[in-house]
Order: sequence, then C-alpha cells, then structure tokens
Amino acid sequence: MNTTDLIGALAACLTTVSFVPQAWLSFRTRDVSGVSLLMYSVFTVGVALWLAYGWLLNSWPMVIANTITLVLALMILGMKLVYGRGRRITPK
Repeated sequence: MNTTDLIGALAACLTTVSFVPQAWLSFRTRDVSGVSLLMYSVFTVGVALWLAYGWLLNSWPMVIANTITLVLALMILGMKLVYGRGRRITPK
C-alpha cells in the first residue's frame, strides 16, 4: 500500500468511525428529532455519489467506507421518515 492509499484508507476509517456513535445513539433511542430531513437527504445522496466515485476509481477504502456510511445514513433517514419529530422510544 503506497502513501496515497494509506492516507485514503485512514481518512475513510476515521470519517466512518466518527459517524457510528451518532448512528448508534439514534438506533438505541429512536430519537431523530434533532435530525434535519433535508440535511440528511442531501448527505445521503452525497455519500452515494462518493461511493460511485470510489467505485469508478477502484478505490476500495473509499468504496468500503462509503458503503458502511451509506447504510447507516439510510437507516437514520428511514427512522426520520418513520418516527418523525419528537417521538422517542426508550430502549429496554
């Protein structure tokens, strides 16, 4: 792995890992009241485009990281659509 690939892999890991705590909290609490539907929609499309870009470049760190982030973002976006504003379910 050359330096460029190493930097790309590290950046992909850090940005994906940084997203996990917020996603986990949203999954646990089902509280998405603080999530902007417009922002998450735009973010999700952006991540999908980064995934496509990585795929076209055959950049596996970019593909893997954006696949994970896209799945998490789609799940949160789905919860926002289902649970809407202010509805909170306490985890058992």
